[in-house]
Amino acid sequence: MTKINQHSGKLIVFSAPSGSGKTTIVRHLLKQEELNLKFSISATNREPRGEEKHSKDYYFMSFKEFKQHIKDEDFLEWEEVYRDSFYGTLKEEVHRIWSLGKHVIFDIDVSGGLRIKRKFPERTIAIFVKPPSIDELKRRLKDRSTESEDKINMRIAKASAELATAPQFDHIILNDHLENALEEAEDVVADFIKIPLRRDEEEEE
Repeated sequence: MTKINQHSGKLIVFSAPSGSGKTTIVRHLLKQEELNLKFSISATNREPRGEEKHSKDYYFMSFKEFKQHIKDEDFLEWEEVYRDSFYGTLKEEVHRIWSLGKHVIFDIDVSGGLRIKRKFPERTIAIFVKPPSIDELKRRLKDRSTESEDKINMRIAKASAELATAPQFDHIILNDHLENALEEAEDVVADFIKIPLRRDEEEEE
């Protein structure tokens, strides 16, 4: 396995409307040891759901703490995904993963994913996971049984705008058959990791 550091580490971004299956794909890729990936834990000011744990699923913080991190420019990217509901990627999280000699893989909001791509255009591959249809997306969200009907409808409304951004991504994976989507994701990420970075592509934050 090739040893990497902050000068050779890459960024693998997965974004999609909620319910598209990106989290399932990311979890699968993390199990592929040859890809040498480590999950970027996002920060959020929302409350934990179910069995979510701090520093494992998210870095949970108060609204005041999140705002202070914004003020201090501690985020690589951040977004008010829903009203007063913030998510972001701490710069120190990316450096933490690079210091472990691994590439960073993200499971983040569409806007955040595109911001990372713009900031590190050569280091990043931005992958959009597309659901077969809006109706299928709604069915998946209902099957989760974790959110109210109002919350689901809010996610569906947001999904239409998110789907319109798909052409801005480097690659689109249609998740209509999971096994095919997993195989495609493996191939795309493996091919990207093999591409060496030039010295002039070592962007600084």
